[in-house]
Amino acid sequence: MILMVSVQNLDEAMHALKGGADIVDVKNLQEALVGSANPWVVEQIRDAVPEPHHASVTLGVVPNQIGTVAMAVYAAGRIGATSVKVGFMNTEYDHALETLQASKQALKGTDTKLIGSLFADNPLYDGLEADHMVRLAQESECDGWLIDTLTKDGRNLFDFMSESELRDMVFQSKQDGMSTALSGHLTINDLDELARINPDIVGVRGAVCSKGDRNDGVHWEAVAEFRRQLELRQSGEIDVLDGAYLKNGNAKSNGVTAGGWVVIDGTGKTCASILAELTNQVKVDDQSFVEVVVPDVLNTYDVVVWAEEGGHTVMTQRKDADGSMRILIQP
Repeated sequence: MILMVSVQNLDEAMHALKGGADIVDVKNLQEALVGSANPWVVEQIRDAVPEPHHASVTLGVVPNQIGTVAMAVYAAGRIGATSVKVGFMNTEYDHALETLQASKQALKGTDTKLIGSLFADNPLYDGLEADHMVRLAQESECDGWLIDTLTKDGRNLFDFMSESELRDMVFQSKQDGMSTALSGHLTINDLDELARINPDIVGVRGAVCSKGDRNDGVHWEAVAEFRRQLELRQSGEIDVLDGAYLKNGNAKSNGVTAGGWVVIDGTGKTCASILAELTNQVKVDDQSFVEVVVPDVLNTYDVVVWAEEGGHTVMTQRKDADGSMRILIQP
């Protein structure tokens, strides 16, 4: 999991980066329920964000006007945003699909990724329910998706969707090679549930603002503490899985001879990328052993689940000195 912090200006972006945010997500909290920042604000922040960090753009709740949305997405691509999020509330499924397809077309020739977004509390607004997100992202060929919330009354993501439901959605999309992100008034107290779900991205704002108030501005020390707590769970120092990622650690070979040995190095890659590479590897070669280098224990668990669901055998697991895990799989 990597950390995304929502910011409204350059000062907040600098606080987010100082605290260890991987992504600064530029938005406008004063425009409707959530809206888009002015393009010059995005440009200013983008120019100040060094690699390998990311500067993404949130369009918020977009209108039911396909051309208008596509034009805004086009602008985000030409500005050079890392990704652009297109969110839907009171929109029919087919209209949302057509909007995302037009947005994908608008990003041709750019490196900007398209992220579809639904809100877990959309039923409060008679909106499109968030359980449509995986299918919607697949059919529109999004690069990833975000589930967020609009309600600002103290309730958060887990008041509207269950851990198991979100886990299933995230895991399915990882297998499809899409990035996954969860947000919605999340706090440090939600990190155990988030770690078990293991999205690629965790998005926060209020939890990393002064005094915990999302209107008081992002503060780097709060970002640093959230990041520290996130890393404790990724390393396994705080074990939220009850050792589940090591349950097959002593598995033995069944004596079947494989055709070769392939190494998939997941260092610096998302879990979605790792699972997609694994899936492709066993499709083209189901005889060779596959050794996977996984950067943290939470992603290790996802790889083990992938292997079990696919009928593959986890032969061994071991932890390297740098904290990464090596998993040997026999297809």
